[in-house]
Amino acid sequence: MAEKAVFYHAGCAVCVDAEQRLAGAVDKSRYDVEIVHLGENSKRIDEAERAGVKSVPALVIAGAVYHINHGADLSALR
Repeated sequence: MAEKAVFYHAGCAVCVDAEQRLAGAVDKSRYDVEIVHLGENSKRIDEAERAGVKSVPALVIAGAVYHINHGADLSALR
């Protein structure tokens, strides 16, 4: 069974580019990747914050947060 990975983003140009380049490059045989657009699904901002996400785009794999470039702080999405 694949481990869960979550890619959080806000739809900005930096986020979309990171989604296309990085989230798609994750080994699907090892990770089940969920894409969460926080601009469209603001109910999940608290979840992202609890996971340790400070800014988007960010990829969370097995409890580890990988911040990618800097598109927007979570506080700007509230």
